[in-house]
Amino acid sequence: MNDGSGLAAAPVLALSGISKRFGAVQALTDVDFEVFPGEVVALTGDNGAGKSTLIKVIAGTHAPDAGTIRFDGAEVSINSPRQAAALGIETVYQDLALCDNLDVAANMFLGRETVKGPALLGRLSDLDMERRALEVLKRLNVTTIRNVRSPVAMLSGGQRQSVAISRAVMWNSKVVLLDEPTAALGVAQTHEVLELIKELRAQGLGVVLISHNLHDVFEVADRIAVLRLGRNVATFRRDETTPEEVVAAITGVLETTK
Repeated sequence: MNDGSGLAAAPVLALSGISKRFGAVQALTDVDFEVFPGEVVALTGDNGAGKSTLIKVIAGTHAPDAGTIRFDGAEVSINSPRQAAALGIETVYQDLALCDNLDVAANMFLGRETVKGPALLGRLSDLDMERRALEVLKRLNVTTIRNVRSPVAMLSGGQRQSVAISRAVMWNSKVVLLDEPTAALGVAQTHEVLELIKELRAQGLGVVLISHNLHDVFEVADRIAVLRLGRNVATFRRDETTPEEVVAAITGVLETTK
């Protein structure tokens, strides 16, 4: 169902009143956040704003002290990354968690390898993994990786990001969290990753993009959520705001939530 704005009527992921404290530090206070299917939401804010903590709450690394999380309309508890993945939430952190000594296909199946025969006696089904990896790359229009037997150590930064993101969406994911995916990439590699993010949106996934790069944010985001000192400051529609207005919210000049 669509509400006429291009988004589904109900969010796939909705957080309400999320708070999190680490000792004397109040990292998040009463934060609301939602992601719709087929939407890219950029999560921005200065260092220490609470972005990483919020993402780790969604990813199951940190349990919130207060608040509720709803996924596909049902209230859920996410107590581990494994539970997040079982729901359909995948996270791609800045370090990508790739193994340089393995090839593309092996990295895409890392920890979820396909075996032939009984589980304890079976061997890796290389052909099955190669075929599935190629199918996923083709579905996402990743054209810069033609050989899934290429060692990851030989890939460019953009290609490595493409492998990590493709791995995240192989397993019936509905929401993908991307932590600074274009950091330290060149112009061409950044374009490659941004095009992949657009493809995820086109395929109906909800995408959360953490980024300090407002150029990238305005290139791909549908909405821009700003955190400051662990609180919601503003949420903008990309086509109804400007970089200057977003910067004002990040720095505290603008305090009114839109």
